[in-house]
Amino acid sequence: MHLEFRHLRTIKAIHDAGGLARAADQLNITQSALSHQIKGLEDQAGVELFVRRSKPMTLSAAGFRLLRLAEQVLPQVEATLAEFSGLREGKAGRMHIAIECHACFEWLFPVLEEFRKDWPDVDVDIRPGLAFDALPALQKEEVDLVVSSDPEELPGVEFIPLFDYAPVFVAAAAHPLAAKPYVEAADFRDQTLITYPVERTRLDVFSQLLIPAKVEPAAVRQAELTAVILLLVASNRGVSVLPDWVVREVKYSSDYVTRPLTKRGITRRLYAAVRSEDREKPFVRRLIELARVEARKLQDR
Repeated sequence: MHLEFRHLRTIKAIHDAGGLARAADQLNITQSALSHQIKGLEDQAGVELFVRRSKPMTLSAAGFRLLRLAEQVLPQVEATLAEFSGLREGKAGRMHIAIECHACFEWLFPVLEEFRKDWPDVDVDIRPGLAFDALPALQKEEVDLVVSSDPEELPGVEFIPLFDYAPVFVAAAAHPLAAKPYVEAADFRDQTLITYPVERTRLDVFSQLLIPAKVEPAAVRQAELTAVILLLVASNRGVSVLPDWVVREVKYSSDYVTRPLTKRGITRRLYAAVRSEDREKPFVRRLIELARVEARKLQDR
């Protein structure tokens, strides 16, 4: 039996309309064509689908089985077609985000909350980009946007600037280094450095300061949460280097101070990496716009 979606629509239309004439009007075909379609379907099934002796014509037991199938399948088909329409029109899609900036979760959550209000039909997911190679995953279409501070020359990938930030030294107010106007790589040699639990090359303090100067801190201690890092620093259990906006945002206590890294300071830039073909999608543009707005709020606090 060759069953098509139009057959299911026909069965449901006749049942809902209560007769061939009204069903034909709903389906925008002639009553003769509708009768011919029903006869062909019954020939394939080998059973009658309608009780023609009744007025109006009603479904047989076999017809009701097809009606139940139609009521299950047709809404799913319509929903899928609506999704395809949304994809064509840029109203729906997928936005799976990988974050290479450990501290950026706290900044990104308000952005996504606002984004969901504007684009409820976009499937949003977040993956910690530090747990896998996020940029190759972007090229393979496994994720759709990567938040990164390390732009690369990659075919088919564009790095869109979001905002600049300064990694700053954080120490207890009573720490000896707190008295300095700025700190340098050599100052870390006898310090316990408290960092996020990620590779050294992904941490600004190592990639921008310690590795180039070939300086190793006395010890490295890791903590998952920014608040915990600041608690340890305020308790004089070690020092840390965090983005300036993170320190302003968390505001854990007044028992620690921040100082620039080096006399001139260090400035980093955060990017949204997307595939070139996706850059002009309306919801991609909107997410980047919201990210920049939230970044300005952080920098103004």
